Amino acid sequence: MTIIAVAGTGTDVGKTYVAAALLRTLRDRGLRVVVRKPVQSFAPGDTSTDAHVLAAATGAEPHDVCPPHRWLPIPMAPPMAADALGLPPFTIADLASEVTAGTTSRTPVLVETAGGVRSPIADDGDCAALIRTLVPNLVVLVADAGLGTINAVRLSRDALWKEGLVVVFLNRYDPDSDLHARNARWLARREGLVVLTDVEALANLVEPIVRTASS
Repeated sequence: MTIIAVAGTGTDVGKTYVAAALLRTLRDRGLRVVVRKPVQSFAPGDTSTDAHVLAAATGAEPHDVCPPHRWLPIPMAPPMAADALGLPPFTIADLASEVTAGTTSRTPVLVETAGGVRSPIADDGDCAALIRTLVPNLVVLVADAGLGTINAVRLSRDALWKEGLVVVFLNRYDPDSDLHARNARWLARREGLVVLTDVEALANLVEPIVRTASS
C-alpha cells in the first residue's frame, strides 16, 4: 500500500493546512488520494475539525476521513481525551488497521497524525510509532519556518529517520525573512534534508508516488 504520512514538529504548525493544500493540488492535477485522520481531539462544538478540512479538500465525508468513534470532543492528546471521556483505550494497531480498512494496494492514502511526532496518539504509542507501523513511502514533516525550527526538526527527524524517507516542509515561509532563509539553508546543507517551502513543489515530489500507486 502506498502511504504518505504528514507529521508535525508540534501542535499548531499547520499540518492540516499543508495536507489539505497538497490534496487540493493533487486533485486539481486529476489524481485521487484517500485521506485519513486516524483520531482527532477537538474543542466541543467545533464544526471545522481537521476531518472537516481534509474532507473538503478531497470531496470525502468527514466520517470517512476519521471514524466517528475516534472523534474526541476534548482538546487533549487523544489517549488522554479518551480516558477523560470514559472511553476504552485504543492501540497503535487499532489505528493502523482502521487507516487501511476499505482500501487496496492501488489506493494512495495520505495519513495526517495528531500533535507532534512524539505526541501520544494511542494508549501504547506516539505518532512516530504509528508512522513506523504504517511503513509510509514518504513522511512530510511540517515545521514552522521561524525561530526554534532547527531544534524541532532535528529532534523530530531523529525520531523518524530513515534514509530518503523524510522531507521537511517549512510552513508560513517568508522568502523575505533572513531567518527563514537561513533556517532552510541550514537544514538542507548541514542536515542533508530535502526542504520545501511551497505546496506546488511538494505536489511535484508526491505526484510520481501517487501515479505509480495508481497505475
